[in-house]
Amino acid sequence: MKITAVYEGTVPISSSIRNAWIDFSAMDCSIVAVVSDVIRDGKPVVGYGFNSNGRYSAGEILRRRIIPRLLDAPAASLLDESGDLDPARAWDVVMRNEKPGGHGERSVAVGVLDMALFDLAAKIAGQPLYRYLSDRYGDGSPDESVFVYAAGGYYAPGKTTGDLKDEMRGFLDLGYDVVKMKIGGADLAEDLRRIEAVLDVLDGDGSRLAVDVNGRFDLATALEYGRAIEPYGLFWYEEVGDPLDYRLNAVLAEHYPGRIATGENLFSLQDARNLIRYGGMRPDRDVIQVDPALSYGLVEYLRILAMLRAHGWSPRRCVPHGGHQFSLHIAAALGLGGNESYPGEFQPTGGFADDAVVEHSRVGLTEMPGIGLEGKAAFHRVLRELHA
Repeated sequence: MKITAVYEGTVPISSSIRNAWIDFSAMDCSIVAVVSDVIRDGKPVVGYGFNSNGRYSAGEILRRRIIPRLLDAPAASLLDESGDLDPARAWDVVMRNEKPGGHGERSVAVGVLDMALFDLAAKIAGQPLYRYLSDRYGDGSPDESVFVYAAGGYYAPGKTTGDLKDEMRGFLDLGYDVVKMKIGGADLAEDLRRIEAVLDVLDGDGSRLAVDVNGRFDLATALEYGRAIEPYGLFWYEEVGDPLDYRLNAVLAEHYPGRIATGENLFSLQDARNLIRYGGMRPDRDVIQVDPALSYGLVEYLRILAMLRAHGWSPRRCVPHGGHQFSLHIAAALGLGGNESYPGEFQPTGGFADDAVVEHSRVGLTEMPGIGLEGKAAFHRVLRELHA
């Protein structure tokens, strides 16, 4: 097996929404197509990858460093002992001559390529990715469905409380039992009104509502909001302060008894390990949201899961950020606690296969070989144009 070409591009996923920290008016993401010399149905087998929302495209790093290393590598260095494509060996190749640290946009670039390589490997094996991963890295018995929650509730120009309630009712109509909304982009009184409006849609059941601060709060504000929302019994209180402010998170955990979720903006094993060491996270209730697509890919994510197990954490406490099919397959294969979902945002990359059905906040997996991005027609057209 040889890789014959790698194509890279950028696709816009912009919208008028905003969270407490950024707006998405100029958001885009990188896409790649890795072409092999394996021929099926008269065409070469191609693996696709892309990065999650919230981080911009990393094309410069892909073009100048990551992709050239892959293409320049001897074909045998990318294969395992059986002669099959080994994404872990390819990961070592593309990270060659990179210093430790600096886990920003580099981790995104490597994650994009890693996703495409796993998509390609599973396609060559003729398996959907979740079965491929379960056989190689799990126990061979993947979950047949995955818990998902609907993420939304963004701030937007002219968006009223009534609009927010209608949005959440729409998520429930799609089959979601648990929803998430943004807070921290308004003052506390306004955010509490917004939270209570959504709780009204959920029949007052706070355990079905998560709130997300997107790293906006200092410690005093984090504690103030924590005291205010504690009586609601929310599903979780997410990314309350800067993702690298482990002390803030630890102090919050001392005072807020409810579930805390964080980690979507940690991009390496080292960052995740520091969160576990110093961030006060509680393995009996809290949630780790590291997103493989943004954090050097599945190869690094497997190391993070091993570290978590060594510190007494179950994989069921991991619910990746991103709302896309790659993490969905990983969640099913490795027994994670679930996956984010964006039913209406960040198109064409976000969301699951076009025929995916959510029932009581659970969704099944596509049986297409690989990730199954071919099952997202609008996105597949964009990907196909990379190597037309």
